[in-house]
Amino acid sequence: MSEIKPDIIFEYFPDLTEKQKEQFSQLFDLYSYWNAQINVISRKDIEELYERHVLHSLAIAKVCNFKAGESILDVGTGGGFPGIPLAILFPETQFYLVDSIGKKIKVVKEVASALGLDNLKAEHLRAEQVKEKFNFIISRAVTRLGDFYPWIQGKFKKDSLNAIPNGILYLKGGDLAEEIKESKLKAELYPLSDYFEEDFFDTKYVVYVPQ
Repeated sequence: MSEIKPDIIFEYFPDLTEKQKEQFSQLFDLYSYWNAQINVISRKDIEELYERHVLHSLAIAKVCNFKAGESILDVGTGGGFPGIPLAILFPETQFYLVDSIGKKIKVVKEVASALGLDNLKAEHLRAEQVKEKFNFIISRAVTRLGDFYPWIQGKFKKDSLNAIPNGILYLKGGDLAEEIKESKLKAELYPLSDYFEEDFFDTKYVVYVPQ
């Protein structure tokens, strides 16, 4: 058993099934193994995997509870964040993870396979190449919002199944006022410090852009 344990996840998400707990528990060993071969997480960050990557990804679930039958696109997923933790949390929701760097998608596929995530598909693609439409598009600080939006414009389903309308759920940190103004998008900010008490989340947000 790893010394790095996922207790922080269980604390903030107390209603997990035994299967979900087991899947979250496997993440440290899986990412330690794959990261040694293909660097998808900074070496200094691997010890903080559960707080800085897994819990950070799950912040989206504090803003939006994905429903059975919804489909989610994760753009620029890197090593699988936020898509893999969310796919564990929402097994009835379909996740499609894309990244322009093929070796990162290899890690995503290997981790998803080891976890038995049959609700997740990963491909080596740019967002602009994706043809399908989705309920929500998620991402973790890939670029500025104004640059991100053209990549995914028009990729949203018209019918909404959720308590909030279909849209973008974007994990981003820092002072975002200028970036949102520049993007000309109507955005709502959800401070992660409202949900998590760790200092890491003090200046971080979920940016929600309804479509």
